[in-house]
Amino acid sequence: MKQSKVLIPTKKEAPSDAEALSHKMMIRAGYIYQVSAGVWSYLPLAYRVIRKVENIIRDEMDKAGAVEMLMPGLLPADLWKESGRYESYGDNLFKLKDRRDRDFILGPTHEETFTEVLRDSIKSYKKLPLVVYQLQDKFRDEDRPRYGILRGKEFEMLDGYSFSADQEGLDEAYNNQAKAYRNIFDRIGLNYKVILADSGTMGGKNSQEFSAPAEVGEDIIAYTDGDYAANIEKAESKFTGVQQTAAPAPIEKQATPGAHTVDEAAESLDLDPNQVIKSMLYIAKMSEDEYQPVLVLMRGDDEVNEAKVTNALDCEELELATEEDAEKYLNAHPGSLGPVGVGEEVKILADNYVKVLVNMACGANEDGYHYVNANIDRDFRVDQFGDFRNVKEGEIAPDGQPLKFTPGIEIGHIFKLGTHYSSKLGAQVLDSNGRLTDVIMGSYGIGVTRLLSAVAEQNADENGLVWPDSIAPFDVHVIPVNAKKEDQMAMADKIDQQLTEAGYEVLVDDRKERAGVKFADSDLIGIPIRVTVGKKAQDGIVEIKIRKTGETVEVKQEELVNTVGILLKQLNEEKNK
Repeated sequence: MKQSKVLIPTKKEAPSDAEALSHKMMIRAGYIYQVSAGVWSYLPLAYRVIRKVENIIRDEMDKAGAVEMLMPGLLPADLWKESGRYESYGDNLFKLKDRRDRDFILGPTHEETFTEVLRDSIKSYKKLPLVVYQLQDKFRDEDRPRYGILRGKEFEMLDGYSFSADQEGLDEAYNNQAKAYRNIFDRIGLNYKVILADSGTMGGKNSQEFSAPAEVGEDIIAYTDGDYAANIEKAESKFTGVQQTAAPAPIEKQATPGAHTVDEAAESLDLDPNQVIKSMLYIAKMSEDEYQPVLVLMRGDDEVNEAKVTNALDCEELELATEEDAEKYLNAHPGSLGPVGVGEEVKILADNYVKVLVNMACGANEDGYHYVNANIDRDFRVDQFGDFRNVKEGEIAPDGQPLKFTPGIEIGHIFKLGTHYSSKLGAQVLDSNGRLTDVIMGSYGIGVTRLLSAVAEQNADENGLVWPDSIAPFDVHVIPVNAKKEDQMAMADKIDQQLTEAGYEVLVDDRKERAGVKFADSDLIGIPIRVTVGKKAQDGIVEIKIRKTGETVEVKQEELVNTVGILLKQLNEEKNK
């Protein structure tokens, strides 16, 4: 393919608002074009990469027994209202009305729609298990779209769904999908971790996340050098608290003017911050019309893990209380909240590390005052103890090794949904005994366009993109140094023909540009192998450069096809190590 015929608008500089390396380089290399905040056009090079990613996905999904289909992106809101997600999904949901004032959404995911199709199409367990998937654009009204195509309002996603009549069928489908995802990411050439994750708004209780370590990752992966890895929302560490043995002292109220944080209260009271209780008030949505105020107690140096609290309460949503909520339930403002004297209408949860403390300080539910020497049971109640904190780097993981932290990009997620959706939407089949039973579901997703950012973040350098050979837009970039030289252009055309006939995809830079511009653009574009046709063309010799390593070698034209094959094979082997 001639480069002069392809839309590749390279740039010397990245936009000033581009923060991530992948964002900068994909803009500069002419892969993407911003239409609006969070909305992108995928130019020819990017679209070639996407198609290759899609083909890898299709191949592995076929091997896993999944069948491709396609759902609409414009969805009636009725099913989402029935499942409860029309309201609970939050502001990220695009909502609209048609000319007849009927509610619609732009699909951010398709659990409800696939469940409806199965509900109306399959009535017997004999037709199950079934695994279906689609490759489709999704829509989420991100508040802060950023990092280019890493977090946008429209993006392509693989979403797959399994339907089984029993738990064994779900487990088999889930394990097959987990294997397929590993194969997909291995073939693409990503460094990734499989981690324990929270299901969030997807529902269900069991899930695994596939995360690619990268500096711009918005998730934190807690992992060890062993076999433990988890999203920070799910991560656990071994409990090391020691029961304090001091005798309970009389509780006292003390003035703490201007003390709104744990550190300020500790300084005012001349206490260690770990002896001061952090009291966080939340409002939990338990059902459509039921809301529960919840006070969460933490040791002063710990942070609340809201996902763990949400799971412990089994609530639909959990939001930090407003100042008005704090006044309503505790007659005070944040910074002075505490558990002493709190009524039964407020549920009190305490982290396990609070359980071992004696003579604690806590807010007095009166602005500017704290209690000292407060003790559990004598001065305040706790309705439920548990692990409600974020782990810290260096703590000991369940596998006995120290935890390490790294940012990561979520590239895939698999869920055991169980009957979360089928029970709400009436998706039932007759089992082997002739009884109606709720279909057991799994949900599986890969951010297709997000994968481009993840690969770029892990492989790009200061000169541009570096694509793994499996998804590169072309295999070989042929550059005649001087397009005005007939011998160079003739050799470039011959090389193009030879490589194409050998099954390689070739881009020939036939532009009448200076050699320096061509080489800079070639590095930006990031094709694995570059073949330069220069002054030695008259001797039948060309230079090969490996984009990833910068290594160069000169070969005769008749040896070129074999040499390119060897080099690409070596790159593929290194990718899979």
